[in-house]
Amino acid sequence: MGRAHSNAYRQVPHFFDTPFAPRLKVICGRNQTGLDRMASVWGWEETATDWRRVVERKDIDVVDVAVPNALHAPIAIAAAEAGKIVFCEKPLAVSAEEGERMVAAARRVPTMVWFNYRRVPAIAFTRRLIEEGRIGGAFHYRATYLQEWGNDPSRPPGWKTDRSQAGSGVLGDLLSHSIDTALYLNGPVREVSAMLHTFAPGRDVDDAVLALARFANGSIGTFEATRYAVGCRNRNAFEIHGSRGMARFNFEDMNRLEFLDADDAKNLQGARNLLVTGPDHPYSGNFWKPGHIIGYEHTFIAALADFLGALGRGEAFHPDFEDGQKVQRVLEAIASASAGGRWCAVE
Repeated sequence: MGRAHSNAYRQVPHFFDTPFAPRLKVICGRNQTGLDRMASVWGWEETATDWRRVVERKDIDVVDVAVPNALHAPIAIAAAEAGKIVFCEKPLAVSAEEGERMVAAARRVPTMVWFNYRRVPAIAFTRRLIEEGRIGGAFHYRATYLQEWGNDPSRPPGWKTDRSQAGSGVLGDLLSHSIDTALYLNGPVREVSAMLHTFAPGRDVDDAVLALARFANGSIGTFEATRYAVGCRNRNAFEIHGSRGMARFNFEDMNRLEFLDADDAKNLQGARNLLVTGPDHPYSGNFWKPGHIIGYEHTFIAALADFLGALGRGEAFHPDFEDGQKVQRVLEAIASASAGGRWCAVE
């Protein structure tokens, strides 16, 4: 099986009945020197600078779109129309209209969006606790995604701070992760109110976003994302409060989850600091022995393994392009709410 990676495309094995070795077929990008270096380090068979020719090749089965956001749609649509399996970085697109076209083009091929935080064991375990009724009816959902690199004057400018390439700033880059996690844990968002703000003079994308949300289940929520949270390297966090309990998570301590069971006796109630590395925790049978922590890279490994497992069983995988589009609709409503100074429904 051949795999292409667009700046690059990541190639992964298809799940067939007979085992075979996956091939890193083509890595594609705009910088030939960088491509040659990457191919040499990771063992790619070929390099290419024209993604259009790559996605049309018969020996390519999977196209992984890991390029600036403005290129997600053209590459993913072309790959899907060529019958390829398509993986795509988040956010799915730069607009809901563009995302809708991606979904339509990919209806007949398997897809995945790299919302890898769903595969953090503590987050997947929170989902299990919710499904078991351990949180009860939700009242509040709070999420923050805080980074500090926007305040670094020595950092050279890149495509993530260029609207023509990124489409947005922290809205798509960071808040997309927070929204996907919220949809995964707490269900659909019905309406939002928001404020986007830019700190850097002359920059044409948002550096920070604050949003209020009303969920379909009757709970209310807050979201904050910024690149100017000095002191926070990658604080991707959430907490959910319900009628029967509370769960709180911070990715900077990714192997742990705080959980409070409101059904405990009042004199015993308190947040438990759970080490979510087994036994009987998500993915604990796939990595190390109970008590041995895992890292960021394992979330991608687990996502890919889940995708291949679903593919082999003929089952749906999530998050797919339709899930990515649900996030896109919330992001677009947040941008509209900020621009109009009003509450906006999520279409």
